Amino acid sequence: MKLQLAFASALLLASTAHADEPENWNIKLQTTYIRQAQASFSSPYQGEHSLTPDSAYSYSWTATAALGLRLAPQTELYVNPEVAQGVPLSNLQGLGGFTNGEMARTSGSSPKLYRARVFVRQVIGLSEDTTPVESGVNQLAGNLPNERLVITAGNLSVLDIFDANAYSHDPRSQFMNWTLMTHGAYDYAADSRGYTWGLAAEYTTGDWSLRAGRFIQPKEPNQLKLDRQMVRHHGDQVEIEHRHELDGGLPGAVRVLAFKNRARMSRYDDALDLAAQTGQALDLNAVRTGDHDKVGLGVNLEQKLTRDVGLFARAMWADGKTETYAFTEVDRSVSGGVSIDGTRWGRAEDTLGLALARNALSGSHQKVLAAGGLTFFLGDGALRYRSEQVFEAYYRARITKGLELSADHQRIWNPGYNADRGPVSFWALRVHAEY
Repeated sequence: MKLQLAFASALLLASTAHADEPENWNIKLQTTYIRQAQASFSSPYQGEHSLTPDSAYSYSWTATAALGLRLAPQTELYVNPEVAQGVPLSNLQGLGGFTNGEMARTSGSSPKLYRARVFVRQVIGLSEDTTPVESGVNQLAGNLPNERLVITAGNLSVLDIFDANAYSHDPRSQFMNWTLMTHGAYDYAADSRGYTWGLAAEYTTGDWSLRAGRFIQPKEPNQLKLDRQMVRHHGDQVEIEHRHELDGGLPGAVRVLAFKNRARMSRYDDALDLAAQTGQALDLNAVRTGDHDKVGLGVNLEQKLTRDVGLFARAMWADGKTETYAFTEVDRSVSGGVSIDGTRWGRAEDTLGLALARNALSGSHQKVLAAGGLTFFLGDGALRYRSEQVFEAYYRARITKGLELSADHQRIWNPGYNADRGPVSFWALRVHAEY
């Protein structure tokens, strides 16, 4: 707790640049603390990787310094040291839609300091007309050419570039559930904290953007150590985005995203076949012997409906033939919700968010769990399959400049895709500060 207080004090000393001034450097700081409680729920049985049916508590804390430096007029360097600690619910097992998007970065009850990001961004201007950009996290204030090619290379999160959404993307200030902060079925390349190394290019002209990137995978599923063999093992993604405005100047965007992973992964059917042939317990580790592909396709929508109400929706299909490698155990995902600013009740800088998500598994994935198999996150010992359904509501209140307090409630039906268990409720209190 002393370390958390020290970082919060440091935030008060941080300076910010004016939005209309070009910057040669900046420093942005954030800290987020989340305390979450789980209610007890009905569970006639449970397995090694089940969500505990007993009431439980969890917490996470992260603190990040985002340092930006302009190396040349259109070349920028960013470095993000980060510290994290926390204790997850049920050892981070038993759900597809985990309830705290910050929890993956934590490493136990002792603070852990690590490098979250170090990357270079190169802007290649293709037009003389420009648009001003405000100072922000990993963004120096300045002017961007309206037509441009942006190259980003280094250590970062795939979600820094792909699958953005104005209303559902950041668990530090918006929805916290993993399957609401991005597509649940988006098995994007990352280490166990959510970061990786790679290269991405983005071309923007008018209302259109096209992005493509290649990033390295972990050496083993959901582990910290990364596989440097980028040519052989990698995660590729391509995204096209169109921005538009409805009558009245209400902005919106549509993004279509495709990904393809190549890694040394187990195939569910191989594990099922081996267990049938040998009569032994089903074991995914025994068939992790070759390189396989995983593909997925999704669409992402955001739309301002009125001056204080925004809508978002996502849907993604992944083939579900291979084990989950870097994100969470979802093969099909649909989500949507609304974000409402507090203008109507005299709290214009507050936000109320309401959302639903539906997560599903492929047929072979279901068979593995029904046979008593253990995957990385799931394993009740048996399975009466139903899609996992998530409801989340949060209210974020601005306390003062740079300081927000949020209350969050989540209700999950069929946790771990098992109709024999649940439903289960979660409550959370979130404190977020940034300067």
